[in-house]
Amino acid sequence: MSYLSEEYTRHYIVQALFRLMDVCEYPKIAVSDIVRKAGVGRATFYRYFKSKEDVIAYYFTYHAKEFVFSQHYYPRNKEDHIRVAEESLRLFREHKESFRLLQKANLSGLYLDFLNRCFAEDFRRDHPEKDPYLPYLYAGMLYNVSMKWLEDGCAEDPAALARLIVGAIYNK
Repeated sequence: MSYLSEEYTRHYIVQALFRLMDVCEYPKIAVSDIVRKAGVGRATFYRYFKSKEDVIAYYFTYHAKEFVFSQHYYPRNKEDHIRVAEESLRLFREHKESFRLLQKANLSGLYLDFLNRCFAEDFRRDHPEKDPYLPYLYAGMLYNVSMKWLEDGCAEDPAALARLIVGAIYNK
């Protein structure tokens, strides 16, 4: 994936934080540790991020955009939704080490917050007539299934899990 110049800086900061999380306890990681590891100045960090949690939120947002841009269609039926769910699980598996580090640091709730925001925004935009609790149901289901899948080493076939998730939604 190609980066714009300011995305390189953000990328280095994200990578530095995750590398540090692999060897240090999250609460003990200071911004000064991150900037030293990323090879950027403290002012540069604060130009792009307010906190360490902001770095993680950027990580989710960046990869969500990558996922959205890779989709070539708008899901219209159960099979399309299965394909989208399968692709999101495959992307999750590609990044399972980052999610493992978030789980280890008791920060997986940031992932749930991100999913809640994304699903809620999508529903408000695309399905304003639907029950406002539905996006949280879907986000919670994806979060819980993916966290359990992570605990199991992401061994289960993503297609099988996607069918399970979408099957629960379609209830058929």
